[in-house]
Amino acid sequence: MRIAYIAAGAAGMYCGSCINDNTLALALRHKGVDLSLIPTYTPLRTDGPDASIDRVFYGGINVYLQQKLAFFRRAPELVDRLMNARTLLKSLSWFSGSTHAEELGALTVSILKGEEGAQRKELEKLARWLKDDLRPDLVHLTNSMFLGVVRELKRELGVPVLCSVQGEEVFLNGLVEPYRDEALHAMRDRAGDVDAFVATCEWYAASMAAYLNAPRERFHVVPLGIRLDGHGRGERVLPEMPFTIGYMARIAPEKGLHLLADAVGRLAERVGKENIRLLAAGYLGRREKRYFRQVVSLIESRGLSDAFEYRGEVDRRQKIDFLNSVHVLSVPTPYREPKGLFVLEALANGTPVVQPRHGAFPELLERTGGGILVEPDSPAALAEGLFRMMSDREAREAMGRQGREAVHRTAGDACMAGAMLNVYRHFVAV
Repeated sequence: MRIAYIAAGAAGMYCGSCINDNTLALALRHKGVDLSLIPTYTPLRTDGPDASIDRVFYGGINVYLQQKLAFFRRAPELVDRLMNARTLLKSLSWFSGSTHAEELGALTVSILKGEEGAQRKELEKLARWLKDDLRPDLVHLTNSMFLGVVRELKRELGVPVLCSVQGEEVFLNGLVEPYRDEALHAMRDRAGDVDAFVATCEWYAASMAAYLNAPRERFHVVPLGIRLDGHGRGERVLPEMPFTIGYMARIAPEKGLHLLADAVGRLAERVGKENIRLLAAGYLGRREKRYFRQVVSLIESRGLSDAFEYRGEVDRRQKIDFLNSVHVLSVPTPYREPKGLFVLEALANGTPVVQPRHGAFPELLERTGGGILVEPDSPAALAEGLFRMMSDREAREAMGRQGREAVHRTAGDACMAGAMLNVYRHFVAV
């Protein structure tokens, strides 16, 4: 079975989707699948061995210039190669999580139009390479922003095309009009070209089926899994005080650090500032620095400056150390998170979580038993949940142990790869 697995890079940022795509690619190869992980826009940045090929299609500079200037839609191959240099593409921020969707409206719609868009040359190059060089049995696209390529790939290759959904609607909903409506119309039009979709949980499968006006039965669910080596080794030994709350995600409003800062301030009023500590880690893009300053101002206004520390972006080793230095993790996303990879990473180390009762979180905690759910968008409810964790050490540690056992038993990369392989076998004879 030969799979072309096409993923979107996020420039220089550690990206949960990139990490998940890379982890899945390596695990599928371990199961004997001949899989090529093909980056688009920019190279992938992951926290493990890079499984991707040494070439980038739909290079971020090329697609941008082709959108802006007709000359680049006909530029010779040499120009394209220069613009696709990996070191240059790694420096881009246009496709990273810090990018504001409203700036990319016309480009998004154009890419979704596929062979009818300004990036037709990029699509033709990808199709030609797949057909002549790789010759896959199946093409797997990693998010619905790629729906515009499906029609041409199926025409040229004559093989099934699957598409994962991983939270792209958050970006698309941020587009300004008329681009938001145009993009949604294009996605719904192109959704019928796909043989099947893959979602990370049952809730998200139903949500995206409605969003794309696609039949629910065309959505397969493959639960998230993580690479487990290094996670959960040894016993967690933490002093009872100060009670340390961790946040590990991209620093952005949609991830909810402001809600956590508010909740920690409320908790400190209840139990004493000297008994509380808040640690944060994660990518901070240029566009979110103003937001971060507002969060810091909120923390300072509660008199908690000495209790807060921002560790910056963390690699895999630092991530594991971080998770073992906090009593609980909380990333209180205001939006309905479709993945929640950080939950599995926390639980793999025995760190319980406090999460909002929406999105993927109810299924993740039902699956693992590793934490509690609270009312979304409510600092008061979050503070109460954190207080419950703080005041009942026995229950907190039991949740951590149960979560660790569940993740190591059922949420490793091998489990995820096995579930994905079963989906592939619906479309490719082995």
